[in-house]
Amino acid sequence: MKILITGAGGRLGAALMREYQRKFEVTGFNHAQLDLSNPDQIRERIGTASFDVLINAAAFTSVDLCETQRSQAFQINAEAPRLLAEICRDKDAKLIHFSTDYVFDGKKRAPYTEEDEANPISVYGESKLAGEKNVLAAEGPHLVVRVSWVFGPDRPSFIDGLIKRAQENDQVDAIADKFSTPTYTLDIAEMLGRILDGWCRRAFAPDGLGAGRLQGILHFANAGECSWQEYGQWALDCCQKFGVPIKAKTVGALKLKEMKSWVARRPIYSVLSNAKYAKLTGASPRAWRNAVADYIRRFYSKK
Repeated sequence: MKILITGAGGRLGAALMREYQRKFEVTGFNHAQLDLSNPDQIRERIGTASFDVLINAAAFTSVDLCETQRSQAFQINAEAPRLLAEICRDKDAKLIHFSTDYVFDGKKRAPYTEEDEANPISVYGESKLAGEKNVLAAEGPHLVVRVSWVFGPDRPSFIDGLIKRAQENDQVDAIADKFSTPTYTLDIAEMLGRILDGWCRRAFAPDGLGAGRLQGILHFANAGECSWQEYGQWALDCCQKFGVPIKAKTVGALKLKEMKSWVARRPIYSVLSNAKYAKLTGASPRAWRNAVADYIRRFYSKK
């Protein structure tokens, strides 16, 4: 199977590149090599490439910046995925497009399923939902994968920033009234790997998805849920367990309404249900706490 990955220099794309090079023929484009705001460049680079599966891990992800750069956000997050889906259709190739938990408004208090109605409350969420719809409207067995609170070793995220602050300060804080699930890039690679293996074996049962033709929307996230504060506290607990030096040992509580510098609204609750993935593959993602502990043990305790 030939796989082409866009966003290969990002937190998720780099992890997919590294993990899949062991078993597939993989090439990738980073932002410098492919600008998704440039349709002509997309046609030139992607349209002339040879691949069986295109994984789009690139996006305009600055939630606040999207509010003031709406046109750019929709060009990268909505129009580019439309073009990628059309190119894949013409090549008889599959597109896997990554989306986000921010397509939901956060009013629900139970994990969101793939069947729940999306209702974004930010330009970022609006642009990502438009991208989902554009991909699914294109003919072909394309798959939209929603993920949440992604962390990993290839680019800093919330957890890295918090650990850095805890190493430099005696006190750190995080939001205590916003909930979702931290999701490890290595686990996303493993979860998606099962889908790719199933495509190779045409192993999926014809339950409306079609044998070997899984398409539509699928949620990927580690198991469980937490607030930013709980997430950060567990990270600091793991640092102490694995001998990572820190000054701050506890994470204080902030309220979402106190974040006056934020421009965009964020969903208060955006936990993604993994039930569909577990039913499809027979495998359940590991708990977010185990994933965070593994990340800190592997990438911080050695520093």
